[in-house]
Amino acid sequence: MSDLANKIGGKIPIKEPAWLKEFKTFIMRGNVIDLAVGVVIGAAFTAIVSSVVEDLINPIVGILMGGIDFSNLFIVLFGERRASLDMTRQGGASVLAIGAFLNAVIKFLIVGFAVFWLVKILNRLQAAKPAEPAPPPGPTPTEALLAEIRDELRRQRGGAPSANP
Repeated sequence: MSDLANKIGGKIPIKEPAWLKEFKTFIMRGNVIDLAVGVVIGAAFTAIVSSVVEDLINPIVGILMGGIDFSNLFIVLFGERRASLDMTRQGGASVLAIGAFLNAVIKFLIVGFAVFWLVKILNRLQAAKPAEPAPPPGPTPTEALLAEIRDELRRQRGGAPSANP
């Protein structure tokens, strides 16, 4: 070790950059952590919604449309049409994936509906919380002390203390 390192006890102080301190403060704020939790729950919820749409709703819609596989509903713009959307795309064709688009719309509507009800329930729960009690009538302790000081100063000057607080 160098002489300088020995003089300071073998430890060389390293100053933490200001941006790192700001980042630590930012990342530990409650709303950032809440947002992270929301993203994780949203990803899990998306998987559930995808399953509901693809495994429950699409077969019913397919039956109503005459036995069409709703997820494979597509129009070929250019190229050869094959047995499924994936095979047609793998063959290099350009397609309008109408079924996939309708799946996305249905998923969006389900998520929007679920978020609507969640916000509605949360708003109702917040409204049900009791309001904070109103402050007691009359002067605050600070105001009462100031009134006493004012009255004492008036007495010292020979005046009468005031009756109002």
